[in-house]
Amino acid sequence: MKFSLYLPTGLGHDFAGHTDPVAAYETITELARAADESGYETVWVADHFVPFPPAPDYVFESWTTLTALARDTGRIRIGQMVTGNNYRNPALQAKMASTLDVISHGRLTFGIGAGWYEDEYTAYGYRFDDAPTRLRQLGEAARIIRSMWTQPETTFDGKHYRVHRALNDPKGVQQPHIPLLIAGAGEKVTLRLVAEHADACNVQVSPDELVRKYRILAEHCAALGRDYDTITRTSTSYCIIADTDAEARAQVPPWSPMVFPGELADYGLIGTLDTIRDRIAAYQAAGVDELLIGFHNSLDPGTVRDFAKEFIDADELP
Repeated sequence: MKFSLYLPTGLGHDFAGHTDPVAAYETITELARAADESGYETVWVADHFVPFPPAPDYVFESWTTLTALARDTGRIRIGQMVTGNNYRNPALQAKMASTLDVISHGRLTFGIGAGWYEDEYTAYGYRFDDAPTRLRQLGEAARIIRSMWTQPETTFDGKHYRVHRALNDPKGVQQPHIPLLIAGAGEKVTLRLVAEHADACNVQVSPDELVRKYRILAEHCAALGRDYDTITRTSTSYCIIADTDAEARAQVPPWSPMVFPGELADYGLIGTLDTIRDRIAAYQAAGVDELLIGFHNSLDPGTVRDFAKEFIDADELP
């Protein structure tokens, strides 16, 4: 199982109280470089414009941030966890991704989701449709994006999106195309969209629940004639390292139930090094290929490096 870093870009009020935006951005760069040098697989950023809940704290836009990080790092992959489909036309997103894949020399994983943050939609003037509509929009967008990465030109006439003989060159560096990740745990629609269109998924639940979600994904794959093992399975966890489990559990943030289903302290990477080792094993046993980690000390590059020294084999670096 590979480990990746969920970079703080402001969604969780990471930069509350900061008064120097340049210094705040440079902290993100330092974290990405620490991950690059320590053996992490990917640095992931959220695609949001305001913190959750809304407040006047710094938030850095994902695509411009990743473009800078593509040049500030040399080995590590980069990606969105995940870009909001409704924030940009899908043909434009395909073009942006192709360009970023070239800029990064083929290190982009394009993560996309149906969107969820209604306050943000309203603040920025986007229409917030109901969940079934947003999922249908996501399905159409995935078809357009994959076509624009693989076909000489794309024409699509859907209910929500239309493109006519859209050209997209260069299409990126990676072959056969940029990996497409779809995030979400919805069993009837989202996981089926993964089976239909995606090269990777992100499901953010406990290891026990991951076993069930992945089984449902495998069933969708079987129904569509898709090889389940061609999908990279990722999940997201939260890490608090302490001298005792009780000390770590006491630091679990109050917002965790809004982000992590169930009792995060019971399954997240929260506790002593031995406890975290056991929790990592549970994620691996559930079938996770890549585990994204958000750290409690999110702005400290030392925390990123210390975790890697304990749990990542730097000898495997290319």
